[in-house]
Amino acid sequence: MNVLKTNLQDVRIVETDVFGDHRGFFTETYTKNKFIAAGIDNNFTQDNQSLSVEPGVLRGMHYQLAPYAQTKLLRAITGVIYDVLVDVRKGSPTYGGLKSIFDFLMI
Repeated sequence: MNVLKTNLQDVRIVETDVFGDHRGFFTETYTKNKFIAAGIDNNFTQDNQSLSVEPGVLRGMHYQLAPYAQTKLLRAITGVIYDVLVDVRKGSPTYGGLKSIFDFLMI
């Protein structure tokens, strides 16, 4: 598993190991001890999956306050996700930061 830091506090890109053969492939999308070893120690309690059939679908912006805030884990099974994050946590060193998935990598 490879974890890439981004220029927004607490946002990481996780690249899982993919093992393929003639039948297809296998990957562990979440393994608690591997995430903890990589410095991602969140209480992961829910996993959702959605399908957007048409291109360009906007799923919406989600704003959450404690105690209902959730850590997000996004995964594209096929196609592309264009994800945008806005840091609206007052006091965060990256407060006001707006980044798309293409802006994330710290080079």
